[in-house]
Amino acid sequence: MSNPDYYPRVSPLSAGLRCKCPRCGQGALFSGFLTVAQRCDRCDLDLSKADSGDGPAVFMIFILGAAVVPLALWVESAFSPPLWLHAILWTLVILGGALAMLRPMKGVMIAYQFDLKASEGGKESYDD
Repeated sequence: MSNPDYYPRVSPLSAGLRCKCPRCGQGALFSGFLTVAQRCDRCDLDLSKADSGDGPAVFMIFILGAAVVPLALWVESAFSPPLWLHAILWTLVILGGALAMLRPMKGVMIAYQFDLKASEGGKESYDD
């Protein structure tokens, strides 16, 4: 089962968003909230080399910023709530959005890393 050609290609976007193994698309990618599993429990892929770095956080900042800033401006112009209400509302929206998006974004980054056979300086890959 260690032959990567045995498994049909899995969409990195689909596998990442579902937080599933990038090779088989079935096994769990995470063993904790953001802790990547050591190995896939279905296809035995070594996931210990997976490292998404700061990519998921950067993409989340862009996505949340592009969504929250226009919403905050609209709420201000339409309802003119007090500043303390803005602070509470947008803090909760940003924290909720970040917690909801971080895990799938990390999964997508790892799945694309596997799909593109990316590695740090070409030193190691999933197949080693």
